Amino acid sequence: MLEMIKELCALPGISGRENAVRDYIIEKIKDYAEYSVDPLGNLIVFKKGKRSAKNKVMLDAHMDEVGLIITTITSEGYLRFTKVGGIDTRVMIGRTVKVGSSAVNGVIGIKPVHLVEKSAESDIPKPDDLYIDIGAIDKEEAEKYVNLGDSAWFASDFVEFGDGFVKAKALDDRAGCAILIEMIRSELEYDAWFSFSTQEEIGTRGAQTAAYTIAPDYAIVVETTTAADISGVKDEKRVCICGKGGTVSFMDRSTIYSKELFDKAFEIAERNGIACQPKTMVAGGNDAGAIHKSRGGVKVLTVSVPCRYLHSPSCVIKYGDVEESLKLIRAMAEEFAG
Repeated sequence: MLEMIKELCALPGISGRENAVRDYIIEKIKDYAEYSVDPLGNLIVFKKGKRSAKNKVMLDAHMDEVGLIITTITSEGYLRFTKVGGIDTRVMIGRTVKVGSSAVNGVIGIKPVHLVEKSAESDIPKPDDLYIDIGAIDKEEAEKYVNLGDSAWFASDFVEFGDGFVKAKALDDRAGCAILIEMIRSELEYDAWFSFSTQEEIGTRGAQTAAYTIAPDYAIVVETTTAADISGVKDEKRVCICGKGGTVSFMDRSTIYSKELFDKAFEIAERNGIACQPKTMVAGGNDAGAIHKSRGGVKVLTVSVPCRYLHSPSCVIKYGDVEESLKLIRAMAEEFAG
């Protein structure tokens, strides 16, 4: 899966522009399962198992990443933009990006500090203070390469470092996509449905329609979530820890998860010798928020890979957590289906 994660993270795919990611996934799974694409761009996959399932299980991972969309080209040839998804402005300054269908190189710039009023030097910059510099002389030249409405995404190399860590953009949620691809390409005990969803980062929109189409009894959302196991953060605020396996949520800002399913996940993990941990902070949200309210209601659980520096050009995960998450998700899917 490591090579697959590397390839997925290299692809552009901000919310609503997931085409390249979807095409890659189709190429990987087309010989192993049936698939279709719905009007919102969700890739919906049915994988035949050894046995028919008593309960229909849906496994979901979102294809989109956070990014930018171009709103204005200034007379000097600079690009103004708005954020697509939740990006901390502080992680954007000075970063390299790719823009538009030609993947034009650009740098996110800001007014130099020696031109900033003394009273404002310590202020956190506002998104409107930033711009993308593509090296154009003026607006006319910039318009040869970029159009309004073009997307921009972080340019960030995939790096392996330390004791099994990897760094890349878009690990949220290309790591989850890789887990589901791996499942589809393997032999499954029971029939299963998969959704590679669009537009999670701007309101879990794709998962809402995908769940309505699939109409599952159970859903497992495969995600990444904030790991705050870093210097200066107290133990109770660390959310989850890289290297301790998949993270199971009991509540976030969009879902209160079934206590029965939450307990079942840890029971399954213990029974099978799988590393897993609880998410210890009520924060964020994911596709579970849309799926569990679909049709007459869906029993849902989220398993997340711990990820440091989420929604930045330098997301960091430990690869072993991906492998442990896959084991847990596979075992849970079998349990729910049967």
